[in-house]
Amino acid sequence: MSGVAEIQVNMKKNKSGVEAEIWTASEIRFTAKLLRPKVAGRPVSWTFLTLPRDASAKLPSRGQVTVEGTINGHPFQATLEPDGQGGHWLKVDRALFNADRKRLKRGREPLQVDRKPHQALGRESDELPQPLPKAGDVVTLEIAPVAEEPEPKVPADLRKALTAAPKGSPGKPGAREAWADITPAARRDFIHWITSPKKPETRAKRIATACDMLAKGKRRPCCFDRSGMYDKSLSCPVADDDSTDDRR
Repeated sequence: MSGVAEIQVNMKKNKSGVEAEIWTASEIRFTAKLLRPKVAGRPVSWTFLTLPRDASAKLPSRGQVTVEGTINGHPFQATLEPDGQGGHWLKVDRALFNADRKRLKRGREPLQVDRKPHQALGRESDELPQPLPKAGDVVTLEIAPVAEEPEPKVPADLRKALTAAPKGSPGKPGAREAWADITPAARRDFIHWITSPKKPETRAKRIATACDMLAKGKRRPCCFDRSGMYDKSLSCPVADDDSTDDRR
């Protein structure tokens, strides 16, 4: 079961003075089974879960959504991926629990979704949960969209192209200036659009197109299906025969 969430979206200036999308929401609570992905030829050490339909429906987007909250009481921040069917899935691995260990050393506190982005959830211990949840386990999550989207990691090939792009002029910014001016969420969309193709040549073409779009003043990738629902380009992993998805 999942709890009720109320979501508001506002455009505000962040600490750097850059316009950003600010989410305000109450937490979403649900349980889900950890599934082992089916990967041919090699074992994997990570699992994944699919959000229940009613929990996913309370999120602000059918595309990627960065959330923070707790899983079995341990805090995390991660980006939920679209499953191509209007829902979301989450990769669960050791890194998910390990990411905030060094900065989460204060006492346990309630889930607060109106806190500043750098204010992470507290917990009783900075130790990893022992044992780590495994495939087949049912875990309990409390999540909410982050107050402000974090800066995405820019792929090296895109960074190189932006650096090489012609510099803009007064009143007509170039690709580099436009990239710096758009919101972190918009940068994330461009990166998602660029990295989603499997063929290297398609990726290279999209990098060139992205630089051209930015130079022409476009602040989002044109005609990009962020949810994967229409072009069938996105999906969650396929679970192996030893784990089942009870959502559907």
